[in-house]
Amino acid sequence: MMMVTPKLTVVGAGPGDVDLITLKAIKALKNADVVLYDALVNIDLLEYVNPNAELIFVGKRRGCYRYQQEQINELIVERGKSHGHVVRLKGGDPFVFGRGAEEMEYAAKNGLEVAMVPGISSSLAVPAYQNIPLTKRGSSESFWVITGTTKQHKLSSDVILAAKSRATVVILMGMGKLSEILELFQKEGKHNLPVAIIQNGTTPEEKIGIGTVNTIENVVKEKQLSNPAIIILGKVVKHRKGILDIQHNILTETA
Repeated sequence: MMMVTPKLTVVGAGPGDVDLITLKAIKALKNADVVLYDALVNIDLLEYVNPNAELIFVGKRRGCYRYQQEQINELIVERGKSHGHVVRLKGGDPFVFGRGAEEMEYAAKNGLEVAMVPGISSSLAVPAYQNIPLTKRGSSESFWVITGTTKQHKLSSDVILAAKSRATVVILMGMGKLSEILELFQKEGKHNLPVAIIQNGTTPEEKIGIGTVNTIENVVKEKQLSNPAIIILGKVVKHRKGILDIQHNILTETA
């Protein structure tokens, strides 16, 4: 029997666009013996996987978990010891609200070698694809990236602090708490602060809604926006319209 070296590589798949995965990530997929992948991973990326590798879907769809986190942890260890190299393919960057750190810890404690391949986080890439910079001179000197729902299924208290700041605020997994989020910004007098909500960012199914703290809920209803979506609050949202206006004016002048 051939000896295997139990190993876990946690790999970031990026925000959705296949072209945004890294070369290092593709190399890991080609060298995998087992790949455990999530619901937010573009399945076209599985074409890069070693054809002899076992593929296991462990993601969440429509509020249902095929595997609980504890089961995923155990599956990583079991497959690592029986097959060798396990690649845990996760959407975005696994260290940005991706539980990659937890899985690596569990694997390491159970005797597996561990490695991490960073991915392009949706918190950065999704706004960028819509020409929304998270920082811009004169508009924003910093940004917050916050989870909309904590382990206790409550809104993170960091949103309260972020609402008081002048920074750009990016909230992931926050659509279910949108009304609570907007109320916090209203309490700070930021009724007219620009807001963008981007659903299925960087994919062909992408949808976007633009408004203000006071109007964005109506935009969400009108455009039927829902998860998976990213909420961006800040003056930088205006940059998108500025670019579109410039491009429109150039096209009009040259027509």
